Amino acid sequence: MPVHDEHKWFEFLILEGAQAGLSWDTILKKRARYCEVFDGFDPAKVARYDKTKVRELLRDAGIIRNRLKIDATIGNARAFLEVQKEFGSFDAYIWRFVGGQPRQNTWETFKRVPAITPESDALSKDVQKRGFRFVGSTICYALMQATGMVNDHLVSCFRFVQLKK
Repeated sequence: MPVHDEHKWFEFLILEGAQAGLSWDTILKKRARYCEVFDGFDPAKVARYDKTKVRELLRDAGIIRNRLKIDATIGNARAFLEVQKEFGSFDAYIWRFVGGQPRQNTWETFKRVPAITPESDALSKDVQKRGFRFVGSTICYALMQATGMVNDHLVSCFRFVQLKK
C-alpha cells in the first residue's frame, strides 16, 4: 500500500537497513521491539541518541545488535530530518523518484521481478549523497516495493488488482 506517513517512512528505512544481509522473517519477528527501543520510530528522538543509548541498544537481544546498523539508524534519522526541512516532508521527497504515483508493473513470474531499477539506483545515489547509510539500490528497491511506490505483485495475485486502482 502506498505510504505517506512520516513515521511509517522512517520505520521502513530502519527496518530495511536492519534487514541487509538477513531474512525478512528475522526482522518481522523483531519489529515490535524495534518500535519500542527506537521510540516509536520517531526520527527526532532517534537523531538525539548518544553513546550511552548506543551501548544500551547493543545489549538488546530483541534487535539486530550490529554497531554499524545502529549507528546508521541514528545517522539516517538526522538525514531524514534534513530532508524534511528541505522538502517539507520525507514523503514529498521520496515520491519524486516515481513521479508522484505508484509504478504499476505487470509481472507474470517472480523471475521477472527486478532487484534494482534505474529509479532505485537514482534514489540510492541521492540518499547516500544526503548522508544516509545502508541504502544501496537493492535496499532502496525493497523500500519502494514495501511502501507501495511500485506494484510488483504478479498479475495473477489478488493484491495486484486491488493496488492497481
